[in-house]
Amino acid sequence: MAKGGKGPKGKKITLNVAKNCIKITFDGKKRLDLSKMGITTFPKCILRLNDVDELDLSRNMIRKIPDSISKFQNLRWLDLHSNYIDKLPESIGQMTSLLYLNVSNNKLTTNGLPVEINQLKNIRTVNLGLNHLDSVPTTLGALKELHEVGLHDNLLNTIPNSISKLPKLKKLNTKRNPFPKVEESSTFIDSIKRLENLYLVEEKELCTTCLRKCQQAREKVNKIKNMAAATPKKAIFSNLASPNSMAKDSQEDWR
Repeated sequence: MAKGGKGPKGKKITLNVAKNCIKITFDGKKRLDLSKMGITTFPKCILRLNDVDELDLSRNMIRKIPDSISKFQNLRWLDLHSNYIDKLPESIGQMTSLLYLNVSNNKLTTNGLPVEINQLKNIRTVNLGLNHLDSVPTTLGALKELHEVGLHDNLLNTIPNSISKLPKLKKLNTKRNPFPKVEESSTFIDSIKRLENLYLVEEKELCTTCLRKCQQAREKVNKIKNMAAATPKKAIFSNLASPNSMAKDSQEDWR
């Protein structure tokens, strides 16, 4: 990621270029794929293609998402991961057709998540991993259709009960957050132990800095596990599969 200054000059996306990037998914939906194109600003021309069902702007250098994104009223799938976004627009609450939202690996803070997110009543998957969240908005607890939530690699020390008790939640990834020590967090662990682990970003998609950070955190966790192994104790997660058993070989599988 760029440091300081105005940043690199991005590739200009014209309407014709965007039209040529529309693909038809296996289930017949229209997907506008502008990922990995060196885009630094949200291309306004794509607002003329607001009848698409899916929009992929991931792995670019976008810093701001405009309020006008709400014009994509048919959008069911929005992927913004691996950009520089520090705030989502309030208008995102108007995109009530959304089923999938991925904003992982950005610069989002808790203040950058508008309360209007609670209007996404149909959303099934939300990935907020690899950001700078120090708390989880309780408004997420209003999304009763949520099946999968990614909160890994943030600055969280707790998860609101409104999230862990969502009626349809099946997968929750909270790895590599500064949660309380194991001996002080039995209540917290019990609140989420029924959930599986969720992995939505592959290592190969991470920038060098983020990948190194994750690897260092993993090594630290492994050291703690090795130390704990010397003192046998009853396994808290004895009925769950190992974390990596839920990993997917391809991010496309998560679509």
